[in-house]
Amino acid sequence: MDQRTDLSEFLRSRRARLQPEDVGLSHHGGRRRVPGLRREELAQLAGVSVAYYTRLEQGHGQNVSSAVLEAIAQALRLSQAEREHLAHLTKPVHRRSRASSRPQRVRPSLQWLIDSMEGIPALVLGRRLDIIAWNRLGCAMFGDFPAMPPEQRNLAWQVFLVPDSHELYDNWEGKAADVVASLRLDAGLWPDDPKLASLIGELSVKSEEFRRLWAAHDVQDKGHGVKELHHPVAGRLTLAYETLRLPADPDQVLLAYHAEPGSPSAESLRLLASWTATPAEA
Repeated sequence: MDQRTDLSEFLRSRRARLQPEDVGLSHHGGRRRVPGLRREELAQLAGVSVAYYTRLEQGHGQNVSSAVLEAIAQALRLSQAEREHLAHLTKPVHRRSRASSRPQRVRPSLQWLIDSMEGIPALVLGRRLDIIAWNRLGCAMFGDFPAMPPEQRNLAWQVFLVPDSHELYDNWEGKAADVVASLRLDAGLWPDDPKLASLIGELSVKSEEFRRLWAAHDVQDKGHGVKELHHPVAGRLTLAYETLRLPADPDQVLLAYHAEPGSPSAESLRLLASWTATPAEA
């Protein structure tokens, strides 16, 4: 992954989505050769010279100050996740940890916790959206992870390269966009991670949908929401999800799905849990 190219394309994509009237500038009419704001308009909004901003948009961001980054972020109307992504893209590479190449493990107590979450499908995601832990209901809902090769225990791999995922998620396109946007955040944090580069390469080769979404340079960090699913055993489910980052293990998040108490989805989850129970537990 080329960090300078990512910075350049990210800034261009954010500039292209804004029109002069969106930021209080006059539109002088006539067709524009490219969509969105011109570089000189963005530079004017951010209070920097056109030459300075042009150099930044060409990928030369190593020495940019925090104040200038904030001004550009405000001019581009960046979200909090996009601001953090911009900061990661401009941070010098030598300040980054190379720990991303080390295998990740979950603490035993965390595994005990998710195993005790009866009626709640739970996964632990690591860097590059690797699925590094799960409970029994998480397997029943999303896949037989123990039986999979390690490289397939990855949320992006599952969404884009497992055909059944299109049936599982009612709004597959929305789920796919969320996954790519999260993966973009990791790419900004870990540009030198060979496993992440390999994953992105494989997905780009094998999935046209992934290539299209990856080229959009959207980033987000969705902490919670609601998903509509259609499970082959449990049927149609409406589940809320919470994504909880672990303070002691900042590169890991706990992803838990749950149903509204007393709802049909809650009853379906209970039946799915019973179906997956061992004979001694049933």
